[in-house]
Amino acid sequence: MVTKAARQWTDRDAERVIAVLLRAGVLLSAAVVLFGTAVHLWQHGGERVDLGVFRGEPARSRRLLDITRDAAALHGRGILQLGVVLLIVTPILRVAFSVLAFAVERDWMYVAFTTIVLAILLYSLLGP
Repeated sequence: MVTKAARQWTDRDAERVIAVLLRAGVLLSAAVVLFGTAVHLWQHGGERVDLGVFRGEPARSRRLLDITRDAAALHGRGILQLGVVLLIVTPILRVAFSVLAFAVERDWMYVAFTTIVLAILLYSLLGP
């Protein structure tokens, strides 16, 4: 008789964890964006918008440290940006988990390929 603790990790187990990870990441991101939208509208809902002049995002809204500081200070823009960052990070976490799952299965070829994909994703997100 095989106990549950002694059971082998299967592809099906990895698929379940990945599905939960992706679902949780998307739902968390959506909740943060929804909350950020409410906060932003509360703070700036009455302002008039000049659509004749284009104003890009300030640099502050593109740096992770500033985004987290603004979100912690309950600034609507920072909370919205944090929600977008969470959405971007979700598939990256999925790839990182896949590296671990393939390593547990001792499938070294897929560990190598998935590690390369993870490195490319991280470089594109954090690189110059």
